[in-house]
Amino acid sequence: AHRQVIRNFRYSETTMSHPKPSPVTPVASLEHLGQAVRARRKSDGLRIDDAAAYAGVSVDLLSRLENGHSGVTTARLLKVLDALGLALVVVDKSRLPALDRALASTPGDDPP
Repeated sequence: AHRQVIRNFRYSETTMSHPKPSPVTPVASLEHLGQAVRARRKSDGLRIDDAAAYAGVSVDLLSRLENGHSGVTTARLLKVLDALGLALVVVDKSRLPALDRALASTPGDDPP
């Protein structure tokens, strides 16, 4: 029954609250990306098997992603990010300071 609840669960701003993001930290490696995914999963209080079921991927795939291993397709990466309320943003490196300032000064709603 618990697994069925997880499979039918859909992320929404009202069901999971996330702390305001820290300043922008560019992802320089698969290890950094995996650490961000793991940190989000844990902050949501999800076990790896529940998060994998919710994202529609295998535990093995989520484990490989969290541990910075290659071989995870972009489509599956995007599924995991979406399931955890995260997004992949590509921005010119020269714009990172401005993005960091904008995120730090955004009043009201905390972005995921």
